Amino acid sequence: MAEWKVKRFWKQASAVKAEDGWAIALDGRQVRTPAKALLVVPSLPLAEAIAAEWDAQEEQIDPLSMPLTRSANAAIDKVGPQFSEVAELIAAYGDTDLCCYRAEGPERLCARQAEAWNPLLDWARVAIGVELVATVGVIPTAQATESLERLRKEVAAQDAFTVTALHDLVSLSGSLLIGLAALQGAFPVEDLWFRSRIDETFQEGEWGVDDEAAADATRKRDAFLHAARFLELSRATA
Repeated sequence: MAEWKVKRFWKQASAVKAEDGWAIALDGRQVRTPAKALLVVPSLPLAEAIAAEWDAQEEQIDPLSMPLTRSANAAIDKVGPQFSEVAELIAAYGDTDLCCYRAEGPERLCARQAEAWNPLLDWARVAIGVELVATVGVIPTAQATESLERLRKEVAAQDAFTVTALHDLVSLSGSLLIGLAALQGAFPVEDLWFRSRIDETFQEGEWGVDDEAAADATRKRDAFLHAARFLELSRATA
């Protein structure tokens, strides 16, 4: 990260039209990624939001205060060149999706899981033609080959910026269905995060809140919401 540790040298950051989308310019000079590629994003709203991150920098650049810039860099430098591998990694969650593994008890937890996750299974069946089977316990249950292949195609059909966001939405929630539902706007983002935390919130209700676990949950929630915002901005129209 040494290349980030420089003082602010520009007066104004702005979004400028580029051949394949929108670039970010510092006093007219286009920003490049850590791998030296031009930082070009697919939408004007995302470019403007990234430019705002650069404009908000004070004397020294703080990359931790530039999450959209970092996500765009990841899409260009990491996901793009390794698209097939990343897409396959995401699609693999479908075989062990959070929504398919239910507790043996107590009954109150089973009911909460069903209330939260059955609508996602129903949505997947109707919206993307995927039938996933729910099971009780943690022993892996094989899903239909046709369903897994359909999920792979759904992920592979996205662009690098969408897959960058989808990677975080899926890995943070443990559910490919939750990630795809966020992508399609099928449920509110906050609601999807809540649905991914049924087990944890139940345990908190039973045993109380652990401060370290709560801090970790807050960090993951913020990252989940950021991924959803990155997705929304990258797909937005001016």
